[in-house]
Amino acid sequence: MNILAFFAHPDDETVFAGGALALLAGQGAQVHYLCATRGEGGEAGEPPLCTQEELGGVREQELLCAVQALGGRSLTFLGYTDPRVGPQEELYPYTQDLTFLAGQVAATIRQFQADVVISHGSRGEYGHPAHLLTHRASRIAVESFYSEDPNRSTPLFYTVSASFAEHPRPRLVNPDDPADVILDITPALELKTRALLCHRTQHALFVRRSSQEAGRQLSVPEVAQRLESLHRAIPPWDGGQPDGLAEMLSPWAA
Repeated sequence: MNILAFFAHPDDETVFAGGALALLAGQGAQVHYLCATRGEGGEAGEPPLCTQEELGGVREQELLCAVQALGGRSLTFLGYTDPRVGPQEELYPYTQDLTFLAGQVAATIRQFQADVVISHGSRGEYGHPAHLLTHRASRIAVESFYSEDPNRSTPLFYTVSASFAEHPRPRLVNPDDPADVILDITPALELKTRALLCHRTQHALFVRRSSQEAGRQLSVPEVAQRLESLHRAIPPWDGGQPDGLAEMLSPWAA
């Protein structure tokens, strides 16, 4: 099985689906990673590990490290520039040309003959405009294959951080995306943690909110989540026979 994991920034792949992606790679799936930006507009660490001008190059290497930890087959960047965070923590999309972006995603699906595309959810997890844009481009790209041939069965389109009652991070849930696959990724937790540790410039961001809630400083391994969830957006799952991806992940169903 060929899987295309398309995300907006380095670290999104690990935070939202690192365990699932590692488990799939361990089952023999060829997981190809596509990242829209190099995260140039994000944080550089506390204290900073590099200058803002150097951040894109540093985060590129961090993502390469994470993809290797998760057993990924390849890594491609689309080359968009991640905008800096604005006043009052305002966030921005990385392009206004949704049609061209969707065409790039469709071309990458063809390049890797992807059976499954995994990307951000319909609410962008916490409403991040870049996540929303990435989701919309993925949806348009996948839909284009069905428009060409209504009888085709792939690529499937799955989204991350799907909604279920016991979701460990309600703030990151996509409420309109009910979970079709809920996973206990404990067997891959070490790999997911290793990938999180690759993203060194983001460590302070990873632990900030959880540390505040806990009333003490937490470490990156302490905040690594053991439960992950996926929603099948295209074609919608009717509760019938599981597809190939769901079958591969069934041993870890929560």
